[in-house]
Amino acid sequence: MQRLVNKIALVTGGSRGIGAAITRRLAAEGASVAFTYVRSAEKAEALAAEINASGGQAIAIAADNADPQQVTNAVDKTVAKFGGIDILVNNAGIYIGKAFEEQTLEDYEQIMAVNVRAVYVAAQAVAKHISTGGRIITIGSSMADSAISAQTTLYTMSKSALQGFTRGLARDLGNKKITVNVVQPGPIDTDMNPADSTFADFIRTRIPLSEYGTGDDIGGLVAFLASEEGKYITGAALTIDGGFNA
Repeated sequence: MQRLVNKIALVTGGSRGIGAAITRRLAAEGASVAFTYVRSAEKAEALAAEINASGGQAIAIAADNADPQQVTNAVDKTVAKFGGIDILVNNAGIYIGKAFEEQTLEDYEQIMAVNVRAVYVAAQAVAKHISTGGRIITIGSSMADSAISAQTTLYTMSKSALQGFTRGLARDLGNKKITVNVVQPGPIDTDMNPADSTFADFIRTRIPLSEYGTGDDIGGLVAFLASEEGKYITGAALTIDGGFNA
């Protein structure tokens, strides 16, 4: 059963990996979906074409989350194309792994711009258009609660900030019945974190379910939160990690 018919969604960083899985799932649930990408226009347009060919509605928008104006423009283009917006999924994010003493202020500025500032900018832009009962869902990380190794300071800090943002925004928008949540994936098999890497063998020893998750696992949780079934969940950090942080 399609739970998001007549809904309009924007997914940042939605052309590959977890973002692409979320984009496909929201479209399969009946939503019209706009998604952003930074590189690989060919891959992004192919995803939009795939969804449109299957009877859905999707558009790909070139937008770099490091640039606040491009984030705002993506929201405006979504509204102009589909006539409004009901669901925002903040998925775009980056990782910078360096020894702490080698990190630079530029590294800090870059990761905070993409992983935190862009989430704030997108949510504020969407808040001007989103309908009563809308959804704002941010993709964080289980590392917000447990740093798994060295060289994760910047990333962990940025993802932890999303928890505070989510709690505060849930209070700010609750009077409009808009829910705000952060989904915190653990080890998910993507091109950035493949399940067949050497490091993955170590990670699996720490997962009670002994296997990596998939982008579809994340897409399913996002679709649930975006649907009517998720209407009473807000201000929450939902970890989906196979028990990695248990």
